[in-house]
Amino acid sequence: MPATVVDLALRWTECQRSDRVCRREVGMSQEQRRMAVLSAIVEDYVQTSEPVGSKALLDRHQLNVSAATVRNDMAALEDEGLIAAPHTSAGRIPTDAGYRLFVDRLAAVRPMSEGERAAITDYPEGADDLDVVSDRTVRLLSTLTRQVAVVQYPSLTRSTVKHIELVPMSETRLMVVVIMGSARVEQRIIPIGIDYMTPDGAAALASARARINAATRDRRLADALTSLATLHDEDADTEDALTAGVPASIEEAPAEERATKVTLAGTANLARSSSDFPMTLEPVLDVLEQHVVLLRLLSAEATQDVSGLTVRIGSENPVSGLRSTSLITSGYGAGDEQVGAVGVLGPTRMDYPATMAQVRAVAAYLSRIVDA
Repeated sequence: MPATVVDLALRWTECQRSDRVCRREVGMSQEQRRMAVLSAIVEDYVQTSEPVGSKALLDRHQLNVSAATVRNDMAALEDEGLIAAPHTSAGRIPTDAGYRLFVDRLAAVRPMSEGERAAITDYPEGADDLDVVSDRTVRLLSTLTRQVAVVQYPSLTRSTVKHIELVPMSETRLMVVVIMGSARVEQRIIPIGIDYMTPDGAAALASARARINAATRDRRLADALTSLATLHDEDADTEDALTAGVPASIEEAPAEERATKVTLAGTANLARSSSDFPMTLEPVLDVLEQHVVLLRLLSAEATQDVSGLTVRIGSENPVSGLRSTSLITSGYGAGDEQVGAVGVLGPTRMDYPATMAQVRAVAAYLSRIVDA
């Protein structure tokens, strides 16, 4: 893996000899030097939003090579489509391909500060249900990254059933509470033909509850439904309302979750970077309103770096309205079971090392919440 810009600059300073000898002693090939120049251009452009020239690179990064060498490297990078000159500017900016190479060559994501780590741990503290956790988490991530943050709710279809509780509400109605391994809780009211509020009814309900949980516990939703479908055939004492009503109440949950099980925050941050969008923000805002599209993007396969994060840059996004943006996502779940995803969307001029670290940390936090 190529050394960072700072590492290379230090090693060049130690040599203080001719270019040829220095390159041989520090092991800095022409490709590595050009990668260092590209990294410097990305870092400067992200920080200043101004095209970067050779003089600025030499002044800011102390590469200890001649201006002619840097100009030659920049010309080579431009020929390879990694940087480009906007309009008639003498400076250069990274292209989508340049950002991609920069991200792919990152040796590690940037370590977070103690304050950032504490915020991720402490801010959602005290949340007592998934809605509150998701809302606090997405707001925190948008604040940390100053971008649009998106959290996909845990998917029921990829979750396991942990417990099914049956609570009599009246002589004719029963509440079915389904607790999933993903921390999702779904509840439905079903009609019944037996009064479970009497002593005999309570005993019968306790027996039914035990049989239903034995048939469904730690099973994926589809398998749990299959077990419930055969429960009545195996035990004629189980009431029809339970064997029919409980599966029906569980089946309704995945159908409802297809609607809007994604939450986002920080859309206003796009206005802060409006100059990074070539035409208008309208296509990006249109996509953000389509939660079905966001869910598909969060779940889709994409190029992954060594840390397991998914990074889509500019033209890599399959949705045309997002071709001027980058999307960084990570899955979260319980153990090896991924049940949802969290991500950040913003302009391609993004602080990738920092944003990747923050997304990964938030995903790890959500995994701990779900696992607990």
